[in-house]
Amino acid sequence: MNARSPGFGKLVLALLFVLAPALTHAADAKPAVYRFSPVNQWDINRTATYWNPIIQYVSEKSGIQLQLKIGRTSADTTSYVLAQEVEFVFSNHLFSPEREALGWKVFGRRNAPPLRAQIAVSADSAITSLDQLTGQQIGFAGPEAFIGYKLPYAHLLSRKIDTTAVFGGNQNAAFAQLFAGKVQAVGSNSMLIDGYSVKENKKFRVLWTSDEYHDLALMYSTKKVPEKDVKAISAAFLGMHQDPRGAQILHAASNEVGLKQDAYFIPASDNDYASYRRFYQTAPASLR
Repeated sequence: MNARSPGFGKLVLALLFVLAPALTHAADAKPAVYRFSPVNQWDINRTATYWNPIIQYVSEKSGIQLQLKIGRTSADTTSYVLAQEVEFVFSNHLFSPEREALGWKVFGRRNAPPLRAQIAVSADSAITSLDQLTGQQIGFAGPEAFIGYKLPYAHLLSRKIDTTAVFGGNQNAAFAQLFAGKVQAVGSNSMLIDGYSVKENKKFRVLWTSDEYHDLALMYSTKKVPEKDVKAISAAFLGMHQDPRGAQILHAASNEVGLKQDAYFIPASDNDYASYRRFYQTAPASLR
């Protein structure tokens, strides 16, 4: 049979018909690539230094590639999440009723001690009480920071203490503004204040501390990630500390950002974040 014969054309069409499902299957088998956006708890370089080795390990262990996607500020990073440009997050910015409707689900968190919102000044400040902050500037990481901004600012509003919020873009920038004298106090969470004290040898005086809240949550988009991939990535995160190489990576990452312990990832569920949801039930409209 030659290429000009009618039978040859029919044979080609038959072969294409047979091969098409196989070619489609091969395309479907292309490894998934998911974007991972952790909240900028530190400046962008330190955030990347902490997370890149962790997500590289998780990618290798799960066989599913994760790519770090962070913005210049924590608000920028959260904007990617709200625009549905990412599939996995490490965040506590998604527990308001409107954002829960976007379809995010908790699968893990760090084993860190409970976090508390705090308002603090430098240890040598003349300010010793919250009332003295009236009319003063207070540094915060950004308007999206739940524990570092929304909780402390809601408390100031409840006390009718009129202050001006100054957003540094990340928590380290807010701390730097405090010690440079550009703001008179900072709002933050207890872990980051402790970590900055250790890493930078700076001393704080804490003026107010909130109730306890769980650390940020590892979450996935239920609308974009199939269950089999969630299971593989979840197993890699949650089992990381049990693997000697994974434990070594976590130890180095914790040291890099001043965490007092080797923080690793443990299972968690949406129920662990009920206290976040309760906040939004009574929060001032400007903080919801």
